Amino acid sequence: MKSSGFEPNTSFQPNINLHKKTMLLTGVAGFIGSNLAKRMLDDFDDVKIIGIDNMNDYYDVRLKEYRLEQFLSYSNFTFIKGSIADKELVNNIFKDYKPDIVVNLAAQAGVRYSVINPDAYIESNLIGFYNILEACRHSYDGGENSVEHLVYASSSSVYGTNKKVPYSVEDKVDNPVSLYAATKKSDELLAYAYSKLYNIPSTGLRFFTVYGPAGRPDMAYFGFTNKLRNNQTIQIFNYGNCKRDFTYVDDIVEGVVRVMQKAPVRKDGEDGLPESPYKVYNIGNSSPVNLLDFVNILQQELIRAGVLDKDYDFEAHKELVAMQPGDVPVTYADTSALEADFGYKPSTSLRDGLRKFAEWYAEFYKG
Repeated sequence: MKSSGFEPNTSFQPNINLHKKTMLLTGVAGFIGSNLAKRMLDDFDDVKIIGIDNMNDYYDVRLKEYRLEQFLSYSNFTFIKGSIADKELVNNIFKDYKPDIVVNLAAQAGVRYSVINPDAYIESNLIGFYNILEACRHSYDGGENSVEHLVYASSSSVYGTNKKVPYSVEDKVDNPVSLYAATKKSDELLAYAYSKLYNIPSTGLRFFTVYGPAGRPDMAYFGFTNKLRNNQTIQIFNYGNCKRDFTYVDDIVEGVVRVMQKAPVRKDGEDGLPESPYKVYNIGNSSPVNLLDFVNILQQELIRAGVLDKDYDFEAHKELVAMQPGDVPVTYADTSALEADFGYKPSTSLRDGLRKFAEWYAEFYKG
């Protein structure tokens, strides 16, 4: 295994050895998925990755193609274009490749888009995830090689209208304010039931506002950059009073890699029946930033990278507006459970992360 650039922590005790394992990674052309695939391919020479993505046009497909290009030459990587909502395709992948580890990152993303196009969320986030759970369940049939660990993406959006911050995984999450959040909470419930009924070790990860190079254009930092570059006005919601727990993508990937290696332990309860080998963790920077401060840092880094001119009139391109449907005023992660079980806490500063994004953006959109 090659060095990841992160310091090891002795409190992290893996129970899964990733070497020589087959990993199914859904949403592999997505922002987090492509970064995770690259990390695994670079760090584990003997891991076999089966990546699936439907390559939909929710945002510019060229970005997805760009992400894929970086690892299609790896001999231990197989790409399958298709949707996890296609049950037959999912079942055939499990039959043909028999994955040991499943990381489900495929999902229809975006809070506001779920207000106008709910069908996409039901298809991918519910039906697609159900197909993955069913395939994991049947991987145990007839004594076949079974899935050792299912890791799946949830979201900080599940906390909805919760007033208590920081958000803890112990908090109730029964008040979603968007269909997207409702589907992610549903995924957690489905995973718990399948873990309980079929003894499938599963871990859900609630991601907090992930950003970085080659990210999603629908995210604020990327959308703001596009508009500022095109001399358009950006809208800052809730009159700038929103706070977000921005988490750099490399920190997210490090967390996922650690989680993959430590599955919830199968054990029987007092009734003699299996307890649910199920966990949920927050992955966030635990340092919420005011949206106006975030935009100010972004502007500085875009000027530094040459994306914007040094004399760019930022104030003339800024508009403060009311909160949008489905948004929440603050996201703030309590990561104590992640720290306790994995000896890890995201730590990349917002300025460092936005600098890397700005430098990538200047290179990708040069000319």
